[in-house]
Parts: sequence; C-alpha cells; structure tokens
Amino acid sequence: MSDHDHDGHDDHDHHDHDAESVAFGVVTVSSSRSLDDDPSGEYLVSAFEDAGHEIVVRELVPDEYDSVQGTVDRLARRKDTDAVVTTGGTGVTPDDVTPEAVKGLFAKTLPGFGELFRRLSYEEIGTRTIGSRAIAGVVSATPVFCLPGSENAVRLGADEVILPEIGHLVGLAGRDVEDEEDEMGDVAGTGDESSDSAGSAEADDTE
Repeated sequence: MSDHDHDGHDDHDHHDHDAESVAFGVVTVSSSRSLDDDPSGEYLVSAFEDAGHEIVVRELVPDEYDSVQGTVDRLARRKDTDAVVTTGGTGVTPDDVTPEAVKGLFAKTLPGFGELFRRLSYEEIGTRTIGSRAIAGVVSATPVFCLPGSENAVRLGADEVILPEIGHLVGLAGRDVEDEEDEMGDVAGTGDESSDSAGSAEADDTE
C-alpha cells in the first residue's frame, strides 16, 4: 500500500466526494446572550462565509439539555444543512450541558476534533484547556462540532480545525447517502424508460 492509500482507497478516490461549498447551521448556546450580542456566533458566520460557504440557519438556544439536543437534531436532519456548529456550553459549570445533550445524537464520534482543539488551545491558554469539553461527531450523516463560547476559542476551532477539513468530512459523512440516492435515481430512471417504452408499444398497437 502506498503512502497515499487510506483504508483501501487511493488519495484521488478518497477525495472524490469532497464538498466544495458547505451549508452550515450555526447555534449559539447561551442563557444570557442574544443574537444581537453574540460575537462568537458572528465570527462563525463571517469565517464560514468568507471561506465560500453558506449559512442556512443561525439560532440561539438557552443552556438547557432538551433545547440544545432538539435544536441540533433538527438542524442535522435538514436536507439543506451539511454541517452544524455550536458555540457555548462546553465548560464545567452546572449549566454547561452541550456535550451531554449532543453526545446522545452521535452515530459516530470524532474524538480527534476535541484532541486537536485542546492541543492547539494549550499553546494559547496552557493547562486551562483541560476545562474545555469541545466535541464532534456525525448526526444523520451531518458533521456536528461543539465549540466553547469564547470568541478566541471559536476563532481557533473554526480557522485551524473545522475549515481545513469540513469539505472532506461532509463528503465522507454523506457519501453512502449520496450513492444510495444516485442508485435510486438510476432505478427510477430505468423504470420511467420502461414505462415510456411500454407506452410507445401500446400506442403502436392502437394505431
């Protein structure tokens, strides 16, 4: 196996499904802020749009388990949303419930996200990074990233971790879904052609 082989696929095939433009859902988790006073959410919107991506929906929800879980689940299931990023609620205070609320939705976890985020964060804030519980995973074929609420943390997570890999992750997470839809489309197309042929034959018999 060459250095460019990954899990049995060569590097070209591995990136065939990469998404060039990603449709994001952005969620701020806070009981004290509003969308008009949300620098972290604003940064995510501007960073993603500046990188050529789209913001489909932006919401603010309180630090409540059901609100966070329900919102992330709903956005991940939307057909027009490729990825969801939350900011806030990943610390260690009693009302920081984002990781607990979102973990239960994950079909797959992406432990490398939190590991890399904390490693990079250590370079900025030292050992205080152990208080960050940033996590990521896949919900309904949609990558979901949970970032801390501080603007510096959001800037680090978005610029250094999410943006470099989001197109690749979105492509991989939705690959089987896309393949199934293509196959269903092919089958449907074949069925239509058969129907058209049958219709033509009936028309010929009638004539």
